[in-house]
Amino acid sequence: MKILVVDDDQEIAQLLEIYIKNEGYEPVAAYNGEEALSKLNTENDIGLVILDIMMPVMNGIDVINAIRKDSQIPIIVLSAKTEDIDKIRGLSAGADDYVAKPFNPLEVMARVHSLLRRSKNEVTNDQPEIITADSLTINRDSHEVTTEDHKQIQLTAIEFGILYLLASHPNRVFSADEIFERVWKQESVISAKTVMVHMSHLRDKIENATDGKDIIKTVWGVGYKVEG
Repeated sequence: MKILVVDDDQEIAQLLEIYIKNEGYEPVAAYNGEEALSKLNTENDIGLVILDIMMPVMNGIDVINAIRKDSQIPIIVLSAKTEDIDKIRGLSAGADDYVAKPFNPLEVMARVHSLLRRSKNEVTNDQPEIITADSLTINRDSHEVTTEDHKQIQLTAIEFGILYLLASHPNRVFSADEIFERVWKQESVISAKTVMVHMSHLRDKIENATDGKDIIKTVWGVGYKVEG
């Protein structure tokens, strides 16, 4: 999936592009409103827009109005303006969320994940029944994980949920907070240590059953993934 970043400040756009790549998405940049609309018309698979309000050529509010004529793509508004009236204008025009500058990029990515979850309305049963991850076969319905030599790995429900989440989105990096929210079905509250403990147990079980294979990868400072 691609995420369109629209900001006339190229340093801000480039910063967000780095975080978007780290989360497993493909960033697409535009530096004014008209360029943004052009990218939306010519690029395939753009699933979300991060949009500055104050821009040359065409401002963010006009871009939102143009997008909303024929698309419900999720939109996050960025703006140095913090007055309530500007937040209301952006949301009233059709934006889904609002982040004031200066911002923490991790907060922006958390909003991205939240919006994408809502827009996709992901349901476990919509995922494949049986998937593979390296030498593992993972059966969603029976909650069974087996190795290529037919050895079964006994996992707890949480461990299985983590593995299935990562394996069903190959190469996608999930932060500890996102794993917690998706597997525990709760908002993340000081969850990193909890995820790390379960991840450690899960990895030990997989490595013991597969002669030390490192199937779950750590992306340092970002999260975890299973490679496709």
